[in-house]
Amino acid sequence: MASPPDTSKASKLERYNSYLRRRVSSAKLVAASSYILFRATLIAALLLIFLFLLHSPPLLLSGSHYYSSPHSNHRSLLSSSSASYGGAAWEQDVRRSATPSRADGLSVLVTGAAGFVGTHCSVALKRRGDGVVGVDNFNAYYDPALKRSRQALVARRGVLVLDADINDGALLAKLFDVVPFSHVLHLAAQAGVRYATRNPQSYVASNVAGLVSLFETAAKHADPQPSIVWASSSSVYGLNTEAPFSELHRTDRPASLYAATKKAGEAIAHTYNHIYGLSITGLRFFTVYGPWGRPDMAYFSFTKSILSGKPITLFRMTDGTAVQRDFTFIDDVVKGCLGALDTAKKSTGVAGGGKKRGPAQLRIYNLGNTSPVPVAKMVSILEELLRKKAKKNVVTLPQNGDVPFTHANVSLAERDFGYRPTTDLATGLKKFVKWYVEYYGAETTKRINRKRKIAGDEVEEEEEEEEEEGATASA
Repeated sequence: MASPPDTSKASKLERYNSYLRRRVSSAKLVAASSYILFRATLIAALLLIFLFLLHSPPLLLSGSHYYSSPHSNHRSLLSSSSASYGGAAWEQDVRRSATPSRADGLSVLVTGAAGFVGTHCSVALKRRGDGVVGVDNFNAYYDPALKRSRQALVARRGVLVLDADINDGALLAKLFDVVPFSHVLHLAAQAGVRYATRNPQSYVASNVAGLVSLFETAAKHADPQPSIVWASSSSVYGLNTEAPFSELHRTDRPASLYAATKKAGEAIAHTYNHIYGLSITGLRFFTVYGPWGRPDMAYFSFTKSILSGKPITLFRMTDGTAVQRDFTFIDDVVKGCLGALDTAKKSTGVAGGGKKRGPAQLRIYNLGNTSPVPVAKMVSILEELLRKKAKKNVVTLPQNGDVPFTHANVSLAERDFGYRPTTDLATGLKKFVKWYVEYYGAETTKRINRKRKIAGDEVEEEEEEEEEEGATASA
């Protein structure tokens, strides 16, 4: 009798083929799903990019305007047109301003030359016989009229300040074609800690993109390459709690976007120094104040508010301790800037961005006063100088980028170029108030009493004593 056919192998083979078909189908399904997911992700990403470009201002659009936030009055960062510069007369003006009047004088391009520090440095350089050409975009972060007044001030000293922007690479290249600047003092920047929460992209456009634009021109177009001194900030110390702040302390914990862009600038400076041989010196300024200062700074805005009878806001820490700043007078900062320029070594790169001839100088320094003062004490000094009490609101320091204190260690700057701050806060504020009253025609109690006496009106003794007591009590 014949044995029945063995179906076990056929059955197993059929099951295996069925398994393979299911695996293939699953694989196709997974592949199809992955493809669909990839397409959906790509479409979503493109949609997000489109929405970002639609609702956010582009950082750099060559030949077009930089559109600020609805709350910003900023001018276009690219509103200067290199096409509007040039010609024999223009070049003659630039060369005249850039030519030193002393044999060993420097030829310095100053960016942000209509700014607070830029104005003072331009005047100081020209006074000692250096050649100076300035650029400034005159944006409306604060009153452009004050910047125009500074421009007129330096013009009377023989300094040409061009209405131009550092992101205009063609304009920068043209300037270096006309004048072989020996140095650049780069002070142009978007300043302010709190404003960064309202218009963050202006900080990236100016403090990062603008810095790269300048370094690119200096490294690849200028012949010879200039030595560069530029303004960093004490804000890079951020949440550092060691005091006084030393250049050796960590700076990787910025407390504001402004600080982050300045820290990024220091890293960018290292890159251009390393690759292209640019000689670069960074200066970390500590709360600079003085005549022709910035209206957004506390000492300036407090003066205006005190005179107009408006309240001011003072901050304190959650534990009640006072907020302190290392206030540094402008004359001391100018000496530091000039000292850094005078000790800057030549760059080691070649025009066109070729291989550098050797390592180039790379430095960073604190420029401060080394004596932190409570902000409330600064207000007391202003009250005494203005002969008027401030209306104060004291609140806890918000988490908006401000830090509780700053305190500079300036031993490196002292060692390398003799930097020694000599102006105490009371002396510096006295000079500022004198300028403020003259510039704005402000009326202090002392001036009002003097005018009344000149007019023949006797001022009651009790009134004058009252003012004196108020000033004494507030100090």
